[in-house]
Amino acid sequence: MPETIRAVDIKGGTGPADSLFITSIPKPVPAAAQALVKIKAFGLNRMDLFQREGHYPLPPQAGKILGVEFSGIIEGVGEDPEKGFKVGDEVFGLAYGGAYAEYIAVSTHMLVHKPKELSWEECAGIPETWITATQALYLIGCYTPGKSVLWHAGASSVSIAGIQLSLGDSPSAVFATARQDSKCEFITNTLGATAAFNTSTQDWPAEVLKATNGKGVDVIIDFVGASYFQGNLDAIARDGVIVTLGMLGGTVLPAGVDISAFVWKRARFEGSSLRSRDEEYQGKLRDTLVEHALPRFVDGRFKVFVEKVFPWEEVVEAHRLMEANKTMGKIICRVE
Repeated sequence: MPETIRAVDIKGGTGPADSLFITSIPKPVPAAAQALVKIKAFGLNRMDLFQREGHYPLPPQAGKILGVEFSGIIEGVGEDPEKGFKVGDEVFGLAYGGAYAEYIAVSTHMLVHKPKELSWEECAGIPETWITATQALYLIGCYTPGKSVLWHAGASSVSIAGIQLSLGDSPSAVFATARQDSKCEFITNTLGATAAFNTSTQDWPAEVLKATNGKGVDVIIDFVGASYFQGNLDAIARDGVIVTLGMLGGTVLPAGVDISAFVWKRARFEGSSLRSRDEEYQGKLRDTLVEHALPRFVDGRFKVFVEKVFPWEEVVEAHRLMEANKTMGKIICRVE
């Protein structure tokens, strides 16, 4: 009889937060370049909510178990692991799925050695959010020093990472939006952004243009979609790039949207995702994270903001907290 481990499953396959429960599944076996990692902590992401509800198209590599980022200790390796990873190493990493569990089999190409300066909980909050922000800012947004950036949903974990990345690379200005004054204050006072605009009470495209003397911003990172589409075109600078990573504000454009800015501003609009990318693509982003960001985590210039840590037995409450949209940092579950 195969050895089993505990993992979080969903009653009926999809459902609300209270459909999550801990069950037994076969213990994964590492193959080829994989490692078997005993998980110490895993991070929650909004895609987990969509997957739980049955609204997230899974890549073929992902199984039914939720979770894409984790920290832990390598307990075993396949026959051809990446050089530098061995049994006993403390690591954190990115997976296609399966992190809501006691163990995960994951490619060593997506692992990073855990610095002693960071906790298990902090490391579990890095991979998905910081790699997504890196991809959006540099690979898709084509950011270079001296440009300006606007991060929507500025208190979300990806934007918290992205704002820090932007500020660490000589921008002309870094702006953000949020829907609560407390989040705007966090973005400016704690993260150090140039300005943050409350989209519930302010005409944010007009505020962006005012703050940039009418020029607009060079790069916009958006998670909202249809309801911000016109505002993004109004706020983008000439030759700017609008990167869309989510559709929280819908997918159907309202009547009257004016797309002329695509021509007279020479604006580029591009959508992207990370989880659907192949391992080679993700591995290059991991290398960028290690080279560019990891030293700044170690010396304190970059920070992982953790909103709350739950025992993983309280994963239902963790999902409910994420659904409330009140957090300013990562939600982490600790696996005892």
